[in-house]
Amino acid sequence: MEPPVRLASTGTIIHGVSVGEVLGVSTLAGARLLAGKSGLGRIVQRLNVMEVPDILAWVKPHELLLTTGYPLRNTPQSLGRLVADLDERGLAALAIKLGRYVDELPEEMTEQADRLGFPLILLPNDVGFDDILNQVLTDILNRQAAALVRAEEAHRALVQVVLAGGGLDEVTAEVAVLLDVSVAAVDGGGRILAVAGPPEQVALLRESIAREGPPPPPAGATGSAVRLPPTDTSADPGAGGGAMTSVPVVAGGHHHGRIVAYSAAGAIQDSDVGILERAATVAALAVTRQEAVNAVESKYRADFLRDVLTGRAGTAERVTARARAFGWDLERPVTVLVAELDPDGDERTAQDRLVTCWTAAMRRHDQRGAVAGFSHEVVAVLDAAVDADRVAKDAASAFADVPPATFSTGTSRPCQGAQTLPEAYSQALKAARVGRQLHGRGAVAHFDQLGVYRLLSLVNDTDELHAFVRETLGPLAADADAENADLRRTLQVLLETNLNVAETARRLHFHYNTLRYRIGKLERLLGNFTDDPHLRLNLTLALHVLRMRGI
Repeated sequence: MEPPVRLASTGTIIHGVSVGEVLGVSTLAGARLLAGKSGLGRIVQRLNVMEVPDILAWVKPHELLLTTGYPLRNTPQSLGRLVADLDERGLAALAIKLGRYVDELPEEMTEQADRLGFPLILLPNDVGFDDILNQVLTDILNRQAAALVRAEEAHRALVQVVLAGGGLDEVTAEVAVLLDVSVAAVDGGGRILAVAGPPEQVALLRESIAREGPPPPPAGATGSAVRLPPTDTSADPGAGGGAMTSVPVVAGGHHHGRIVAYSAAGAIQDSDVGILERAATVAALAVTRQEAVNAVESKYRADFLRDVLTGRAGTAERVTARARAFGWDLERPVTVLVAELDPDGDERTAQDRLVTCWTAAMRRHDQRGAVAGFSHEVVAVLDAAVDADRVAKDAASAFADVPPATFSTGTSRPCQGAQTLPEAYSQALKAARVGRQLHGRGAVAHFDQLGVYRLLSLVNDTDELHAFVRETLGPLAADADAENADLRRTLQVLLETNLNVAETARRLHFHYNTLRYRIGKLERLLGNFTDDPHLRLNLTLALHVLRMRGI
């Protein structure tokens, strides 16, 4: 039975030397590569000596395994499987002394090493293992120390950038200089926030990011690098096979995007990845700092816009001056839009997303438009010349990935001047709420297209409206009785068809005589509405008010 494999951790050694570099040390000057030439780039991080036949239980990834062949002297048949087993466990290479215990390696073993790219090295008989161990481990530790010093210096430089008030532009510029690569900071949606490096490499990096698209967030909030496929050399004739590496930017358990580096030289070393990971940490600091600043600015914007919409912002001159400070133009003809979350959604997460979607939509369509989020709605003040429906559709399309939350949108009449905005806001809010009542969740309504509902919405005394309904409809005003609700539905269809009995019976799937009986019952409850046009008008308005209940 094969012994269990012990997958030990890699310890603190995170850098190493390639197998090709190991062959260049002085103690291995007489060593010869027997097979596996394509694997000379494998990284050696530690060394081990094969002293027992069941070595597989003790090996670790990235090891250079040294052996005299003594443990294999009595089982030469196992040599054929040894390369595949060691390769499966992630070893870097096998170095062996021949002649004393094993005369030669079987052809099957060398063929397998060539096929797997697993280096087999013939060691000189006059070199001791202790010399190899000392020299190679010294090189590895020196490489590790140099990499750590370089990373620490890079970290200090990057932190200094942030402490000096720099943002993603300065961070990417510093990394581009440190690594001599082109670097981009990309948000979670694949949008490039900052980029630095040689212009020709930056162009290739932009193309590569556009082809890759937004990656899925990494599993867990870790900062490990993600190796991307090499850049297509057909798109980069002079690069000779450039390479890209992506490192996620994670802060507070949230994925904020990634740092992407492109090297035209065709390789990005592990030590460079370490610096990129530190850059991602510093970028996370810059992102969270900017988010905090944005949150404060958003609160000031929202407070100011709320004051404007409620008429408490002061004189027109003061409003205009503060609006300009926020980059808003409130003097031109504008339209007010209100996007209000529909009930029964998760407002805690949906509201933030609603603000983000509307802000992005406004940025695309009207750079000088005002937008701010309130408790459960977003208000936008849009250039009257811009298609408000298109802006609302763009925001709704981006918001569609937040099920089951929805929002209804109301649009005001065009207006001009800050003093007219409170009235326009009231119109947009009524349009959103009436539209939801009439058309359900996710409605889009314009104040001017509400018809009679617009007039009813202008009645501020809702108690008076409800009293009118009770006086006009009598017992039919209550929803508790199913029979009364059914009679109310019959009345509504009769009024919609202008008292056409045959058409009403068809719509309600009633027999003609059944409908005549119901009409008689309605007239006993409500009066002779079939002969009284004024009563019919009152009944129609009362039914409209019922449909607007809650406005």
